[in-house]
Amino acid sequence: MNTGIVYASLAYVMWGLFPIYFRALEQIPAGQILLHRMVWALLFLFLILSVRGQWDWLRVARRDWRLSLRFSISALLLATNWFVYIWACNNGHVLDASLGYFINPLVNVFLAALVLRERLRPGQWLAVAIAALGVLWLTWQAGHPPWIGLTLAFSFGSYGLLRKTASLGALDGLALETLLLFPFALAALGWLAFAGENAFVNAPASTRWLLVAAGPITAVPLLLFAAAARRIPFALLGFLQYMGPSLQLALGVWLYDEPFGPVRVVGFALIWLALVAYTGEGFWIGRRSARRTSITPR
Repeated sequence: MNTGIVYASLAYVMWGLFPIYFRALEQIPAGQILLHRMVWALLFLFLILSVRGQWDWLRVARRDWRLSLRFSISALLLATNWFVYIWACNNGHVLDASLGYFINPLVNVFLAALVLRERLRPGQWLAVAIAALGVLWLTWQAGHPPWIGLTLAFSFGSYGLLRKTASLGALDGLALETLLLFPFALAALGWLAFAGENAFVNAPASTRWLLVAAGPITAVPLLLFAAAARRIPFALLGFLQYMGPSLQLALGVWLYDEPFGPVRVVGFALIWLALVAYTGEGFWIGRRSARRTSITPR
């Protein structure tokens, strides 16, 4: 249990500190950072898979075109999520990005009800309604919906929905997704180099190494998360996940001086209230179920 908590905490802290990494690359266009992330993540994952001799997933993907199609869609959703997040971090929207990951758990609940036809408890519907009220407040005050947060939340929620029903694990699935994206990324980088617009070619050595580091930076927290998921209850894992957007929020306010006035505070407060309601209801239901189980005659 303690090891799982450490693994989960490390994963979420790394994800929470991502804005620092991407802001260090702000001189590189977001699209090119995305392309390098696809390429170097695949190479790093292949190195890990080679050490572990873990190649069964590749044989399964070659035989099952439906699996490949499903992962092609999840790869597109993942690329969309990555691009929007990178762009947000590099263009002064770290707070908007953190909002997306605060909303994400509630989007998962909504998608489960809409797509998987899961029946939601009243407490879960209340949490979704409060979160929707927060989004409506931010929309009304800004004159437009919080597109960055909503795009991140729904792209990652839809991605998680596809991965939930997929037969490959976290490492194998990410390897297949990056493998499907790799030819397009490599072709795009080649075209940029031919046109003289590949920032990697003219960048200083420190920037090049930062781009190469996108491989382990992408894969390591995912591996830590997968290891944690096998060791601790899912409810605890869900509670710890708020470390990531909380760190992003702190970075946006205190390190990057993004505006966080009363209007935004009210919107975020409604989202946080929704998360408290959702998490508290889940723990209460879990404890009640455990109590009933413990007093059931055997």
